[in-house]
Amino acid sequence: MCHIFLQHQDGFMNVPIMFFREVMELCRISFLLFWAFQLVYAQQATDPNEVDALNKIIIHWNLSGKLNLTTDPCSQNAPWAPENANPRVACDCTGSTCHITNLKIYALDIFGEIPQELFLLKELMNLNLGQNVLSGPLPAEIGQLSKMQYLSLGINNLTGPVPPELGNLNKLISLSFSSNNFNGTLPTQLGMLTSLQQLYIDSSGVSGPIPQELANLKALQILWASDNGFTGMLPEFFGTLTELIDLRIQGTSLEGPIPTSFGALTKLVNLRIGDLSKEDSTLDFLKNQTNLSILSLRNSRVSGEIPERIGTFAKLQYLDLSFNKLTGQIPNSFQNFSLLQNLYLGNNSLSGDLPSNIISPNLIALDVSFNPISGNLPPNFAKVGFSMNVLGTSINANSLLDRKAIRMLQCLQNECTNQVQASSFSIKCGGMEQTSSSGIKFDNDSENLGASSLYTNSNDQWAVSNTGNFISNPNGPQYIVTTETQITNTLDSELYKTARISPSSLRYYGLGLENGKYNVELHFAEITMDDSQSWKGLGRRLFDIYIQGERVVQDFNIQKEAGGSERALIKTFKANVTNTIIEVHLFWAGKGTCCIPFQSTYGPLVSAVHVYQASNAGFSAKRDKKHVGKLVGIAVGSAAGFLIMSSIFYLWWIKDKSGHMQVHTNSPSKK
Repeated sequence: MCHIFLQHQDGFMNVPIMFFREVMELCRISFLLFWAFQLVYAQQATDPNEVDALNKIIIHWNLSGKLNLTTDPCSQNAPWAPENANPRVACDCTGSTCHITNLKIYALDIFGEIPQELFLLKELMNLNLGQNVLSGPLPAEIGQLSKMQYLSLGINNLTGPVPPELGNLNKLISLSFSSNNFNGTLPTQLGMLTSLQQLYIDSSGVSGPIPQELANLKALQILWASDNGFTGMLPEFFGTLTELIDLRIQGTSLEGPIPTSFGALTKLVNLRIGDLSKEDSTLDFLKNQTNLSILSLRNSRVSGEIPERIGTFAKLQYLDLSFNKLTGQIPNSFQNFSLLQNLYLGNNSLSGDLPSNIISPNLIALDVSFNPISGNLPPNFAKVGFSMNVLGTSINANSLLDRKAIRMLQCLQNECTNQVQASSFSIKCGGMEQTSSSGIKFDNDSENLGASSLYTNSNDQWAVSNTGNFISNPNGPQYIVTTETQITNTLDSELYKTARISPSSLRYYGLGLENGKYNVELHFAEITMDDSQSWKGLGRRLFDIYIQGERVVQDFNIQKEAGGSERALIKTFKANVTNTIIEVHLFWAGKGTCCIPFQSTYGPLVSAVHVYQASNAGFSAKRDKKHVGKLVGIAVGSAAGFLIMSSIFYLWWIKDKSGHMQVHTNSPSKK
C-alpha cells in the first residue's frame, strides 16, 4: 500500500507534508516488522535431536513410504500435520524451537519392538500406536514422557509385565493397553494417575487382585477391565469412583457379591458386570442409577427379588439379568419402560404371571425362558419386529402364531408328535441343506433368528434357541456369518462356510430321540477372526460348551485348536438320552476379545451339528453319573386351547451354579 501511495503522491498536493512523513514512517516500521517476522519464522525448526529420533523410528518401523520427511517435521503445511492424517506428526512451535507433541501411527500394521528413540520425544502429549502388531515389552522408559496426556497402545502383541513407570505420567487423561499379552498384576503405581479419566485394560492379559491404589483415580469416567485374570473380591472401592459413567467387568475370576457401595455410582450410563463366582449378590445397590442406558448383570449369582424401582430407570434401553438366581415376580413397573429395547430375564427362578403390558413400545426382544412363569402371553406379543422366548416356562403358548414353537414346547414335555422316534439328526448351522462327502444330509438352518428366538425345523426333529444382542455391532443384528474363502482340513468346505453366532446363549435340541447313548459331533471353523500377520489377526474367541447341562469344554478357542482360521475342526462328545431330548448349549462367559476385527466380535460360533446313536462300547459310566437331573417346567395347552395344569407333573428343573439347564439322566448326583 505504501508503494501505491508513493506512486500517486502527486495527486495529493493539498495534503500537509507532515502527513506524508507519518505515512512514510509507518511504512518503514511495517517493513521492519515484516522482515523480523520472516526471520523468526525462518529460524523456527524442530529440535534436531527429535528430528533424528523420528527418522530412526520411521526406519525401525519401515514407514518411509507413508511418512517421508522431505521437509522439517513441524512444517505447518506438511501432509502429516492435519488432525485426520495417519501417520500424523504435530508440533508445538510457540517457542524458538518446535517440539513434536503428537505422534499417531494407527492401524498400519507396524511390527517389532518399541524403539528406544521414541523416548527421546520428551514433549509428546499424545501417542497413538493402537491396532498394530507391536511385540516385546513396554519399556520402562515410557515413564520419561512426563507430559503425556493420551497414551494408546491397545490391540497389539505386547508382552511382559505392565511397567510401574507408567505411574510417572501423572498428566495422563486417557490410557489404553487393552487387547495385548501382558502378564502379572497391575502395578500399584497406576494409582498415581489422579488425572486419569479413561482406562482401557480389557483383554490385556493381567491377573491377580485389582490394586487398592486405584481408589485414588477419583476423576475416572470410563473403566473397561473385562476378560482378564483378576482374582479376589469385586473391589468395594469402585463405589468411591463416583465420576464413573462406563464400567465393564466381565469374564474375570472375581468373586461376588456386588458391593452396596456401588449405589453411589449415580452417573453410570453403562454398567456391565458378569461371571462372578462364590458369593451371591442382590440388586440392593441399584437405587439412584437413573442415568443408566445399559445394565447387564448377566451370570453374576444375583439372587433375591427384582426391585420395583428398576422400572423407574427411564433411560434404560438394554437390561440383562439372565443366568442368575432371581426369585419372585417380574415387577409391574417393568410395564413403564418407554425406551427399553432388549429385556433378558432367562435362566432364573422367576414365577407368577407376565405383566400384561410388559411389551413396551420400543421393546424388540424379551427372554423369560427357563423360569417357572405361568399365565398367558401378553396381548401384543405378535407385534412386528418383536421376538420372544418362553421356552422352559409354564406360559400358555397356544396363542403363538408359530405352531412349530408349540410343538417344540410339547416335545420338551415328552409329547412329541413324531410317530417314529429318531436315532440321529444333522444341522447345517446358519446355512441351506447340504449333503456331506460321507453322505450325511445336514438340514437347512438358515432361518433368521432374532435377539430372543426359538425355531423348530419342519419335522420337529430339532430346534434352535438364541438369546442375546450384539450391542455395538456395526453390521447390525446379525446371528449368521458367512465366508467365500475355501475351508481347509476337510473334504466338506461348503459345510463350514456358514455358521450361527450368538452374543450370549445358543442352544440346539434334538427332539423325539430314542433313549440311549449318543455321539455328539460339533463342527467348527473360525470364519470371522482371521489369523493374518495384521492386527486383525489378534482376536480371540472363547466360549463354553455344555452337553446335557454338563460343561464339557471351558474357554474353547476354535482358532487355537484347529491350528488357524478357516480350518475345519470336529469335536466329539458322549451323551445319554433318557427323555427323548438332547441339548447342546454354547455359552459366552465374558471371555475373549470384544472388538477385533470390528466391534462386537465375540461369543459362540458353530458350523454344523451331527448327533447319532452310539454303541455301548466306550461310553463312560462315570460320565453318565455326572449328569445332574433337571427337568424343564412347561405347561402347554392342547391344539384346541385346553391348558394342561394338574393332570400331569410339570417337569421340574433346578439350577446349577452357572444357571444352565441340565437334562435328567438315570443317575443324578447331588450338588
